[in-house]
Amino acid sequence: MPHASRRSLLAAAALLPGLARAQPAWPEKPVRIIVPFPPGQAADIFTRLYAEELSRRWPQRVIVENRGGGAGAPALEAGARAAPDGYTLTAGTSGTLGVNPSVLPRIPYDAERDFAFISNVVVLPLLIVAHPSLGMRTPAEIVAAAKATPGTIDLATAGPATSQHMSAELFVHRTGIRVNMVHYRGSGPAMADLLSGNVRLMFDSVASALPHIQAGKVIPIAVTTPERAPQLPAVPTIAETVAPGYGAYGWTGLCAPAGTPAEVVQKINADLVAILRQPAMQARFIELGGSAAPGTPEEFAAFVRREIAQWREVARIANVRLEG
Repeated sequence: MPHASRRSLLAAAALLPGLARAQPAWPEKPVRIIVPFPPGQAADIFTRLYAEELSRRWPQRVIVENRGGGAGAPALEAGARAAPDGYTLTAGTSGTLGVNPSVLPRIPYDAERDFAFISNVVVLPLLIVAHPSLGMRTPAEIVAAAKATPGTIDLATAGPATSQHMSAELFVHRTGIRVNMVHYRGSGPAMADLLSGNVRLMFDSVASALPHIQAGKVIPIAVTTPERAPQLPAVPTIAETVAPGYGAYGWTGLCAPAGTPAEVVQKINADLVAILRQPAMQARFIELGGSAAPGTPEEFAAFVRREIAQWREVARIANVRLEG
């Protein structure tokens, strides 16, 4: 090798550590996670749990910013339009990523293209619960009663196009029954009416219904997840009783804006997954009515696509639309 060439190679090698140092270590400033709901809702509770742990692992704080309203669309739009540098992340949910694309006529973001998917975080089983006076204990009894008197059974939901409503519509479609959907402004008011016996059947989340089940005030009929919920191992699934292949749940994952550098997405994924795999964190999630659902960015992206396809079909069949 000519002397000059060797000298230039050595000079280039000497520069390499400097170049590596020039790449700033992420994160260099606080990271914010936009949650598309008010404080206290499931997406907020679970996001705050892991955000606190990320703050301990990283040299910078992780700040949770709540932006409620508009079915979560304004929050998701803000997350999609943020700089793709990893400093603004979004808690994407079953409603905002899975359902909104099919039910919002003027959705200000593209759920499949505007985000770099990091990982799912938590899966929240839903379930059918009944007031004891209904006198039914199994999904088969409910299906039989609904078929005998179509459209007469009132079924409460947490509101139009919520995961509870969409899961109920999927149940109705798969079992071929007709019920009278009664929409409330949230799970709380619906549960209050169920407890008083004003309505006697409801689709709710395990997280919300669990205390009332434990108190013996409502009867758990079946869970919506493909597997039984760890919180209620004796309660069968809809899939194993009246609708093989049925699967529905609430969920919350983590996304970054599309175009975020792959190495930043991988770092967030690695740290988030490590947190979600801690036995103490998994136990806490179960206590709160959910199950930790860590995975790769590719797995989460494929999951979101499947959810969009399923809820698009349900929205079409049941003609579910939200004004907005």
